Amino acid sequence: MTKETSSTFDVLCEMEANGVGKMRCEVAGDLIVGDKKAPTYQLSFEMASDEGKFHGGEDTGPPPLAFFCTGLISCLMTQVRAFSKRLRVPVGDVRITGRVLWRAEQAGRDPYVASPISFQLDVDLDSSAPLGDQRQLIDAARKGCFVEASLAVPVPVAHRVKSNGEWLPA
Repeated sequence: MTKETSSTFDVLCEMEANGVGKMRCEVAGDLIVGDKKAPTYQLSFEMASDEGKFHGGEDTGPPPLAFFCTGLISCLMTQVRAFSKRLRVPVGDVRITGRVLWRAEQAGRDPYVASPISFQLDVDLDSSAPLGDQRQLIDAARKGCFVEASLAVPVPVAHRVKSNGEWLPA
């Protein structure tokens, strides 16, 4: 009888966003895998978003929702390709199409409230593996995708506001 080993690792994303222009948001961040003091992997990044003119922006970058949707579909794609090797499921080309729908409701002059309606990801695998193996691969990829895990198991987002130099609940 062999004993299975288990390990864990942390993935931390620290970011700072600054508003510039009308609706443009510029983000600088660090993605850190492993211990923050001695990371296994670290990447610094910069991204910018903007809203369209209908929302008061100037179309100088993709809207924030484009980044969210791209993160979801590309995270799943990454896991499918990585886990196909681990699970020994032969995969050639992979194509994932997605459809994400929200609904916004506005009463009078109040700000609108957004609600997610549906998230549909269709995975087209070029694979000779049996359907059961392909399903196992997609299930493993779903479970390993950090973005999808965030949607599947809701975690409250804490908000704080700085007042007189002190961080207080918003």
